[in-house]
Amino acid sequence: MKYLLSKIQENRETGQGGIYSVCCAHPLVIKAAMMQAVKDGQSVLIESTANQVNQFGGYTGMKPIDFVNFVYDIADELDFPRERIILGGDHLGPVCWVDKGAEEAIELSKDLIAEYVKAGFKKIHLDTSMACFGDPQAVPEEEIAYRASVLCKVAEQTAIETFGYSDLLYVVGTEVPVPGGETEAIESVEVTSTASVDLTLKHHYDAFKALGLEKAISRIIAIVVQPGVEFDHTQVVDYQPEEAKALAKHIEKIDNIVFEAHSTDYQKNDAYKALVSDHFAILKVGPQLTFALREGLFALSYIEEYLVAPEKRSYLRDVCEQTMLAEPANWKKYYQVPASLEPFYRHYSFSDRIRYYWANDRVNQAVKRMMQNLSEVDIPLPLVSQFLPEQFQAIRNGKLSLDAQALVIDKIMQVTSVYSNACQTNNAQEKAIA
Repeated sequence: MKYLLSKIQENRETGQGGIYSVCCAHPLVIKAAMMQAVKDGQSVLIESTANQVNQFGGYTGMKPIDFVNFVYDIADELDFPRERIILGGDHLGPVCWVDKGAEEAIELSKDLIAEYVKAGFKKIHLDTSMACFGDPQAVPEEEIAYRASVLCKVAEQTAIETFGYSDLLYVVGTEVPVPGGETEAIESVEVTSTASVDLTLKHHYDAFKALGLEKAISRIIAIVVQPGVEFDHTQVVDYQPEEAKALAKHIEKIDNIVFEAHSTDYQKNDAYKALVSDHFAILKVGPQLTFALREGLFALSYIEEYLVAPEKRSYLRDVCEQTMLAEPANWKKYYQVPASLEPFYRHYSFSDRIRYYWANDRVNQAVKRMMQNLSEVDIPLPLVSQFLPEQFQAIRNGKLSLDAQALVIDKIMQVTSVYSNACQTNNAQEKAIA
């Protein structure tokens, strides 16, 4: 964890350097992130959310230890050192059980936290901000902090019982975007006030102290705040540095803490550099990565139609549509639009609800079939130019092989490279020291 701590300290001292968090469970995205880290000579931060991965399997079907083994298997395949992987748990709390009373939801959250810690996750985002059944719509901050302290105590005890010590790093914060994305169109978002930052930290520090968690307080590395960035299904709210100027100055007065920014997907390139300069040293990205994945896979599906006989085609786009219609739980309530617009939203929305379906057996088999089909033919450059123009240029410049999987990974790395560039320092010789 020295790498992450060094990034935070460097950012506090210089306004340079940061780290982006890859919040995704798709193997091609994980590969792209590791390949980016190899290119940069850096470590990689990979996180899973409570919705994706939990003690019951989450929507990926993976428990925490399964996710760790999944990431490590990809690392081994790429000869990427395991010690350069930082694993984080995002939105760890009652988010999956808000239909239950708070007491039951927190008990389930305790099991969730314990499973994450035992599996080897080291960066823990304690998120108890959501209302459970019977709670007021806005849970009082004191209660949020108390619930977080209860989960922190479980995390500390589990780490000590499992490893003999705790080196867990914590992220707190009550002003977090909705896990899974917005359900309605948004025009603007309110930047967190400095008073809110102080109050959130005070409540958490007080709650932690009340449970004897002083050592854990020293390992709180970040607070989640709203810098004024967000996206919905079709639009992006851009970062405005002037509006976050007070926040950026204020965090410099608080020891050892930086900001963690969620929902930074789809921002303009310069915005990421500005965020890092303003001490948003941890940048979370998720849907934009799977959005790029979907763009790449759909582009290949169009290429497949020109090169493969009808009886052998994967019909990937049709399979995705049929699967989403048959299993609407992961998109229906999010896309409150006329039926005529639903096909567009299902496939092309920035919120990228289609990402919940890549692990579906039928969809996964269609992807495999398409990749196999394209491995058995020569892909003509004009089709690459038509459907993947950036990758066409990379091939022409000798920087990319003409291989279906390589094309998709490079498409994803168009996203990781922007984040990586913003998180780099002026020291070109910097190396990973995880």
